Amino acid sequence: MKRPVRVLVAKVGLDGHDRGAKVIATALRDAGMEVIYTGLRQTPEMVVNTALQEDVDAIGISILSGAHMTVFPKVQQLMKEKGLDNVLLTGGGIIPEEDINKLNELGVGKLFPPAATTTEIAGYINAWVLEHRKELF
Repeated sequence: MKRPVRVLVAKVGLDGHDRGAKVIATALRDAGMEVIYTGLRQTPEMVVNTALQEDVDAIGISILSGAHMTVFPKVQQLMKEKGLDNVLLTGGGIIPEEDINKLNELGVGKLFPPAATTTEIAGYINAWVLEHRKELF
């Protein structure tokens, strides 16, 4: 690879529980990725602007607040408006299976429940980026 995969790990809204996001950020770094962690209480606009500025390959949103059906579509809409069509939008947290299916149908990438392993998450991001952004690698 010419450079490491760049991932933005974000916490959107008033969800103040960031331990899982920090664990994922650390695991992705350990897997050789470059990780930008936004910290708490970000807006969808802040997340997408940061992704654009940092030239990321993937955005991972950690969400435990139940606002996933609002947050993911809004981030996805802003990504399209900013021309980030070739950036993966993924994430995880407390998301019912029915909602995961609906979000996947809208084009959101794989969403991971709390039981997902960090190896599974890193593998998915690496595989997606290598398939969809191969010109950079």
